[in-house]
Amino acid sequence: MQRTTLNARRYALAIAVLALAACSDSRKDEGEQAAAAPATEPLGGTQPAASPPADGERKAYFGAVHVHTSLSFDAFTNGTRTTPEDAYRWARGEEMTSSGHGAPIRNQTPLDFYMVSDHAEMLGVFRQMGNPESPLSKLPIAERVLSHDANTAMQAFAEILRSKSEGKGDPALSDPAISRSSWADMIAAADRFYEPGTFTTFAGFEWTSNPMKRNLHRVVVFRDTRVLPDVPLSTEDQGDDPETLWRWMDEQRAKGSTLLAIPHNGNASDGRMFERTRFDGSPIDAAYAETRAKNEPVYEISQIKGTSETHPSLSPTDEFAGFEQWDYTLSADAERPKNHKGGFARQALLDGMAFAASDMANPFKYGFIGDSDTHNAAASNEEFNYSGKFAHENIPEFRRDGAKGMPPGQLQQVREFSSAGLAGVWAEENTRESIFEAMLRKEVFATSGPQLRVRLFAGFGLGKEDLAEPDWAARGYAKGVPMGGDLAAAPAGQAPTLLVMASKDPKSANLDRIQIVKGWIDSAGQQHEKIFDVVWSGERAPDAEGKLPPVGSSVDLATARYENNIGAAELSAAWTDPEFDASQRAFYYARVLEIPTPRWSTIDAVQLGKPPLEGIAATIQERAWSSPVWYTPG
Repeated sequence: MQRTTLNARRYALAIAVLALAACSDSRKDEGEQAAAAPATEPLGGTQPAASPPADGERKAYFGAVHVHTSLSFDAFTNGTRTTPEDAYRWARGEEMTSSGHGAPIRNQTPLDFYMVSDHAEMLGVFRQMGNPESPLSKLPIAERVLSHDANTAMQAFAEILRSKSEGKGDPALSDPAISRSSWADMIAAADRFYEPGTFTTFAGFEWTSNPMKRNLHRVVVFRDTRVLPDVPLSTEDQGDDPETLWRWMDEQRAKGSTLLAIPHNGNASDGRMFERTRFDGSPIDAAYAETRAKNEPVYEISQIKGTSETHPSLSPTDEFAGFEQWDYTLSADAERPKNHKGGFARQALLDGMAFAASDMANPFKYGFIGDSDTHNAAASNEEFNYSGKFAHENIPEFRRDGAKGMPPGQLQQVREFSSAGLAGVWAEENTRESIFEAMLRKEVFATSGPQLRVRLFAGFGLGKEDLAEPDWAARGYAKGVPMGGDLAAAPAGQAPTLLVMASKDPKSANLDRIQIVKGWIDSAGQQHEKIFDVVWSGERAPDAEGKLPPVGSSVDLATARYENNIGAAELSAAWTDPEFDASQRAFYYARVLEIPTPRWSTIDAVQLGKPPLEGIAATIQERAWSSPVWYTPG
């Protein structure tokens, strides 16, 4: 394939993102209550988990590893001037100025871990245009790239991309020395802000595969900074096939690195993220399945560009399947995906079991995390404290009405952006090694933003009496497996029991319910899924068809406030699968829902004195997802 053709596909991502611009405190007491809402070395998928702590006292830590700053080409051209240092200060709860756009911003609940993961493609190049000491600042096009007018900056960048695709690009814009220096800056910032036991940082980057504007991006995380490459892998170097990334990762391991990759936004991949073939259309084989499982233990299920748990067309009986979909590709013309199968996590779990049934590894054996994808250093995970994806979006008027001349379809994409998700991990301590190992063994969970805790164990020897004991987690480890684990060969006549417990974020809403999502494959090879409500708040009872009534709502749309006078601060259950068939492969994961709260767009509307947006949900039921547990017969 010609390099110019690769470039034409590769840079389509940047055009799409620029078009949009044209226009935890886990140290809190878990029992703390909130009053009213605020106003405003690699392991494969089948290898055993690390030995659990003797007392079961792993703790929940919250953070994000998908964060962009001005070192990313699309972020800089969208007005972002924040640095990796700004990102880490924001995560610790310090005030950050948002690139001259809008008021200073602060995270109201500091996070436990954070990682700047700027795009490897053209890393740091555009920021150098703003450095008067850099030759890049003298380029004729630099003044337009630096323009505060979003349209001017976008048009200038589009010209750069067209020139590159035609083989006429300025070599100065592909200087590897700039990327190498920027990467060194990212590593230095991570090391400078790392405080083991208090605040953890990682070194990493985003590998930005975007074939035909279909999202196949991965965030790459290194366990530590002792052995790192001189420069991250870019799709400019070897193309968009994820297998090139995995080969590169093995090369880094041979040199002494320990790393993993996290795919995200399958919802924007048009069915390509979890397609049942390799990138070139050839069949998935055992080697591919094993390699993917080894390199990608977790999946980012929820972030600013929507949630990709499932889609209503894939899960028509799931009443909560339509949550924060952001149903677009990365095209500049607000293109909708045509294929949802292959783009969502629940279907991928089912397809993965089908591959495993054919005597190969499960290529889609993912734990779940949430994350950000902010392009302005601040994760923006708090609905009541939303500051958008890009620097321009820190202004509520822009989030609602866009920039002058912004096409309606692109404005709608901005309005449908979610507040960011969060990654939750169960780890022994707040250190790089401990958090990284939690990701490898998949003892992680995702939230749509709040620091909502969920913990799950499964086993054939567990029961209600275990959940009632103070050392229930230790019992879970001793008699079963935690989320991310495997069960096999059920004892005769026994079904697995799941122990699940969830507690609210003290600064967010009470809990509505806990559900168990089950997927299985029958003897004919057919795939099935079912949602079980296992515990809920209040005095509700399922109707004759087994459907639980809604929890209700305390949201006042006129003031964008709610009260925690419904729901529960904590929910727990010991649930035994009533439909278990020991001969069928299955997975189980927990989904925890909050009571309704105002969506960020509704809070903006009240602040601006305008009605809620039409076509956008006025309220949201924030949620958390545990990683699955898998059952394999025999």
